[in-house]
Amino acid sequence: MGVLIAVDGVDASGKQTQTELLKSHLERERAVRLVSFPAYESRSSELVKMYLNGDFGKNPEDVNAYAASVFFAADRYATFKSDWGRDYAGGKIIIADRYVSSNMIHQAGKIDDPEGKEKFLEWLHDLEYNKLGLPKPDITIFLDMPPEYGARLMRGRANKITGRDDRDIHESNAGYLKRSYDNALFAAKNRGWHIIPCVKNGAVRSIEDIHGEIYKTVTDMPFFADKAGL
Repeated sequence: MGVLIAVDGVDASGKQTQTELLKSHLERERAVRLVSFPAYESRSSELVKMYLNGDFGKNPEDVNAYAASVFFAADRYATFKSDWGRDYAGGKIIIADRYVSSNMIHQAGKIDDPEGKEKFLEWLHDLEYNKLGLPKPDITIFLDMPPEYGARLMRGRANKITGRDDRDIHESNAGYLKRSYDNALFAAKNRGWHIIPCVKNGAVRSIEDIHGEIYKTVTDMPFFADKAGL
């Protein structure tokens, strides 16, 4: 099997930029595949698109955490079985721009009760990794971008579904983004993710500085040399 590296965070935390940089750096040494979720170009993401476009309700809470998670999980399963699973089985390094951790960040944030939140996280872990058989990441990197900084970076950014300068039901709801961030910190500590701070001393770190820490974190892990054959 290959290596699976998941990079996650709240909206505007730089996931796409950092996963692309990591791929560019690592592929000098080994075959690398970058995958992104939701897989908007695939038919498997249709329910995700409907949800984010507000077809099931204009507020994220209109669809409960369990139901919404199934939309995203099914998209991951379909692309794994039909596409990137072959590369993973063949020994490639797979870098995922969002993964199961994204459901843990965004959907568990809908649950206020700590006991209920933990119950949901366990259910989701069992659904995606055990029931659906998705591979577990060798490492999950969480890009810690506080929402007040992320909101500034999000201005003028095109919607990934429509290509227009509008917002999906997650991005347009400031309260939901704040709850997702608070929940993300809980999940990161609860699940043992590696937290990379994107802000230091009141300023957003440079792209290169964040990338350097991510690259060092990944390549310093004991599994990396063993599984990547380096």
